[in-house]
Amino acid sequence: MAGCEAAWQVAQAGGRVVIHEMRPKVGTFAHRTGDLAEMVCSNSFRSDDDERNAVGLLHWEMRAAGGLIMEMAERHRLPAGGALAVDRDPFARSVTERLRTHPLVSVSEEEVAGLPESGRWIIATGPLTSGNLARAIRAETGLEALAFFDAIAPIVYADSVDMSVAWMQSRYDKGDTIAEKTAYLNCPMDKAQYEAFIDALLAAEKTEFREGETAGFFEGCLPIEVMAERGRETLRFGPMKPVGLTNAHKPDVKAHAVVQLRRDNALGTLYNIVGFQTKMKYGPQVSVLKLIPGLENASFARLGGIHRNTFLNSPTLLDAQMRLKSRPHIRFAGQITGVEGYVESAAMGLVAGRLAAAEMRGRSLRAPPPDTAMGALITHITGGAEARTFQPMNVNFGLFPPIDAKAGRKGRKDRYKAYTDRAKASFSEWLAGQS
Repeated sequence: MAGCEAAWQVAQAGGRVVIHEMRPKVGTFAHRTGDLAEMVCSNSFRSDDDERNAVGLLHWEMRAAGGLIMEMAERHRLPAGGALAVDRDPFARSVTERLRTHPLVSVSEEEVAGLPESGRWIIATGPLTSGNLARAIRAETGLEALAFFDAIAPIVYADSVDMSVAWMQSRYDKGDTIAEKTAYLNCPMDKAQYEAFIDALLAAEKTEFREGETAGFFEGCLPIEVMAERGRETLRFGPMKPVGLTNAHKPDVKAHAVVQLRRDNALGTLYNIVGFQTKMKYGPQVSVLKLIPGLENASFARLGGIHRNTFLNSPTLLDAQMRLKSRPHIRFAGQITGVEGYVESAAMGLVAGRLAAAEMRGRSLRAPPPDTAMGALITHITGGAEARTFQPMNVNFGLFPPIDAKAGRKGRKDRYKAYTDRAKASFSEWLAGQS
């Protein structure tokens, strides 16, 4: 995501770009294709509310800046209530086609195994940086603990879900159209079913890490079994919360817990199990998931899994221009910088691309102001975070400079609206200064 967006921004500014992509010649655990923007963990860009949500604001900023990722996401948008979900395969193909056909972009299909000695580079290798390049980065930075573990959720064939048990409904009936309001399948559990599910989940055989592996998990994408280990009620107040949903088959019966599945493609033939990232081994995983009412006979297009996610200690290693301090001809962008999520990663690619394009033209361009969503993320990863405890972070209003109390907005919704109003004005001014 970050590399595609960075290449697009440089090319749109008139600079020539070579994208180095090792797939499909060199594969990864999670990818299936050689497309440049293949989505693996989810098909959601999360909330699209640009007035009261930080990630929605980030959507707005990327659209305002002519972002390729947001343009293609909109083109391949799926109904998902108030969220922005995409049909992942057509989305990736469209991003790839747009870049491959751009007159200033070329694609080189080989692995970059070390840090380049010269030229202008942006390294945006995402969560699955190749082993050779990861070792080169560690050798340059002198740091070893540059990883955490990330998990992906299972995907179910829609026609294998028992719709006499499950029903279609978005939480709180969010969405303006029937398609949006029915973008989710819901599988209800009573107390006994929930307790049996938790018992089986905790007992299931899990993927074990190699000896000496010390990486932890990203808190925003915890495997369900890790959440369950924190307390038997954790899932019921997390991804399995029953609020905002009414069982169409038994409207007078309140579910103890609900498992939601979100549409994963435009045809509506695939649904991913929301929040069900897991490190269960495949056999036990199928057995546990089939305990969910409505999924007793489910067929899986993809089972969940876990992979290592490499990232830098950016507050120590990167300057305010996202350049490696020891090798300023190299910029980093995306998830490897310590942001988490498709949108955040693409946004860091957008900024890195614009900074690189300005540098190519001999101009000086500051990063977006810290009161914008992009600026808040960059400030966090390039010095705002405590380096000693640095961990990947989603965009959130806690990263923004506080709103002046004199604004007179006391409620949370009004305060968030004040953040987004300020950010939009500031980001628009930043964009205008580049024209």
